[in-house]
Amino acid sequence: MSGFIYTRRVEFADTDMAGIMHFSSIFRFMESAEHAFFRSLGYSVTLNDIDPRLGLPRVRAEADFRRPFRFEDEIEIEFTVREKRRKSLTYGFELRKVGDPERFVAAVGSITVVCVRRNEDGKMASHELPPE
Repeated sequence: MSGFIYTRRVEFADTDMAGIMHFSSIFRFMESAEHAFFRSLGYSVTLNDIDPRLGLPRVRAEADFRRPFRFEDEIEIEFTVREKRRKSLTYGFELRKVGDPERFVAAVGSITVVCVRRNEDGKMASHELPPE
């Protein structure tokens, strides 16, 4: 992969009683990389400035764990857009411990989001991704 790089440190709240990063924290780290990517382009994942107002709810998320992260590890999260369709995006993630001389990929994951708009009745309906 060769994509957007975001770095984040494992905080105490991200770990379990053994000091190992809890599996659910990987998804928060992937999501923060996604938000940082959008900000780097001058956008937000909320899409509030677009008419009609749109959203990007998650419809699929997965991760494979190969090596544990621990409290205070600094993690490099490599973010790529794996697939862009008319109404959805699939992101890919590779997570590595900063300073690992082997640059071993300790976890990989993906998230698929669908572009939606809220109808007048309050229900969401899929919508084409805006060109920007």
